[in-house]
Amino acid sequence: MAGQHSSSAGNERHRLEGPKNHYLSYIISIVLTMLAFAVVLYGGLDRSFIILFLVGLAVVQVIFQLAYWMHMKEKGHLWPIVGLLFGTFIAMTALATGVYWTFW
Repeated sequence: MAGQHSSSAGNERHRLEGPKNHYLSYIISIVLTMLAFAVVLYGGLDRSFIILFLVGLAVVQVIFQLAYWMHMKEKGHLWPIVGLLFGTFIAMTALATGVYWTFW
């Protein structure tokens, strides 16, 4: 059948990278989340440092989730990545505009 795409190399690649990378990415996600909770629970740090640190951890977590759970690191995902970057640009522009209008 012409509609079926059966490639043994493609199936083998997904089979070999699947469980090992999923376990590793799950553990790293849990560690990042625990690190965020630990920083907030400690409370002895400067508030602005905590906020910047949490935002940094969130960015790392999003990139990590997109790469491993959403498989954006694989070939053929250029347009979804472009769409996500464009959406992020629009959201940051809207946020900056809102902050500018509020404090101007």
